[in-house]
Amino acid sequence: MTTMSESTYTPESRPLGKSGILVSPIAWGMWRFGHAGVSGGRALIEAAFAAGVTLFDTADIYGFDGAGGFGDAESLLGQILTEAPQLRGQMVLATKGGITPPVPYDSGRDYLTAALDASLRRMAVDSVDLYQIHRPDILAHPQEVARTLEDMVSAGKVRAVGVSNYTLAQHRALAAFLNIPLASTQPEFSPLELGPIENGLLDLAMETDLAVLAWSPLGGGRIGDPQDARATAVAAALDVVAAEADVSRAAAAYGWIMAHPARVIPIVGTQNLDRIAEIPDAFKCHWSRQRWYDVLVASRGEKLP
Repeated sequence: MTTMSESTYTPESRPLGKSGILVSPIAWGMWRFGHAGVSGGRALIEAAFAAGVTLFDTADIYGFDGAGGFGDAESLLGQILTEAPQLRGQMVLATKGGITPPVPYDSGRDYLTAALDASLRRMAVDSVDLYQIHRPDILAHPQEVARTLEDMVSAGKVRAVGVSNYTLAQHRALAAFLNIPLASTQPEFSPLELGPIENGLLDLAMETDLAVLAWSPLGGGRIGDPQDARATAVAAALDVVAAEADVSRAAAAYGWIMAHPARVIPIVGTQNLDRIAEIPDAFKCHWSRQRWYDVLVASRGEKLP
């Protein structure tokens, strides 16, 4: 067990929940990947490999700009994998489906089944390691969703399943109907977004052995460029640890996220080669209990009780 008073993190692989799949402690995300081009996209993927990343996160909606571009990130990845198929064997590939602009959400059996097949075609792969429902569809019964996810696995198209942006009640309802474990949950979580701490999601993850994949770990850019008093206070608290480790504030933010005992995996979304190369710097940060709580208090904007 890690002792928070003496926490220095190392880049060892960790289980993706109960799936039996091992992944890197930091993932790389493809939200803005669709415009990189084949050569540029391959360079980004290889930079992530060089930084120790094995978990790659995409979604069918990535590339959509409100009018077009649906599937662009997956399609670009497919072009790269067609040109360099050996890259597939080095990655744990995760994608998501269920957002259907302008509906906006559909987790019905027919839609999700077709969405997965479309994702596989775009990425030029036979299967993905992790398939997640991107956002909960209120009109889909969890029993139907559970059967659909199970059939994806039994068909050999998916190795493990998860959810994104689900509430605690939605997690529990789906898990109650599943005959396979949920491997992952993907919430927004950062030093500026404390929802998973405050709403019990991280506690549920520890209780049920869910891997937590944190999207927007830099607060949508607000940690790097704070524009209000709260963000400025959080940045200052992160900078203390960043300066001690001689790393960037972003690396400190990733380290703060990973210091939680739920072993949260931040999804780094940068499309900048130099910033991808800095990913291992997150492991240089030393988080005492005091330093970690300093960031939490700065984010809350008030002292803990």
